[in-house]
Amino acid sequence: MAKNSLERYTHYYERWAANQKSRQKALADLHQMQAVQLDQIREKQCQIHGQVMFIIDAWKQIVEWRWTYAYAYYLPERERVKREFFEYLQGEAESGLERLHQCAEKELEIYLNEGLSKEFDEFRTKLAGLTSVTKNYFENLVQALENNLEDVDSKDFRLKVREVDEEYICSMNKIHLLKLRSFKEN
Repeated sequence: MAKNSLERYTHYYERWAANQKSRQKALADLHQMQAVQLDQIREKQCQIHGQVMFIIDAWKQIVEWRWTYAYAYYLPERERVKREFFEYLQGEAESGLERLHQCAEKELEIYLNEGLSKEFDEFRTKLAGLTSVTKNYFENLVQALENNLEDVDSKDFRLKVREVDEEYICSMNKIHLLKLRSFKEN
């Protein structure tokens, strides 16, 4: 029993610690973006200040949402259905967060390191869409936690998850349409 408790604690602590480390790095990246890189992107992509704030919004989301493993530890093991529900919500939210982080970190480098790009507007649409979808995933998770995960069998919850998934799909379809239109024009 004590060994299982220690292993369980270690499991969640290690994940929490890894998320804290990721959060600290994301916070440093956000400060770097605000202090230096945002103006570089704005100048290279010929944008006004307000047109690049979607990047800061994305980084703020990345920093804000690195906390879920602390809650997972405190969920009673005997409430298997609630735990599975939480793990599903957490998995969806974390997956969205990783897509957002990847886009903000890696795909943004193209526009930071190169000159003016025709694809910057497509990137803006993609990053803003991922930011919005990720926010919805985490808001659903927070709402479920505030309700003590009582929505396990709720039809309303399933509709919300479907709406978030459809919003992500719509955002991605919009990007693909823009790319297709750009390809046809060239």
